Amino acid sequence: MSNTPIELRPYTVKELAEIYGINFRTMSKWIAPFSEEIGKKNGRYYNIAQVQIIREKLGGFPRRINDEL
Repeated sequence: MSNTPIELRPYTVKELAEIYGINFRTMSKWIAPFSEEIGKKNGRYYNIAQVQIIREKLGGFPRRINDEL
């Protein structure tokens, strides 16, 4: 499988956790301090603007992932 750059699109907490290489609970704890700034998810997904805020707060996307995410 080939590696591709991270696409800026709506993501679930689980998908974001996979991008950062951590588990779901850790990701939830990492974004909790910024929940007011990030806002509520739309269903299971953070929208693109929210993902950008998360990326800024956590210092960008840390690694490349495969096409299946």
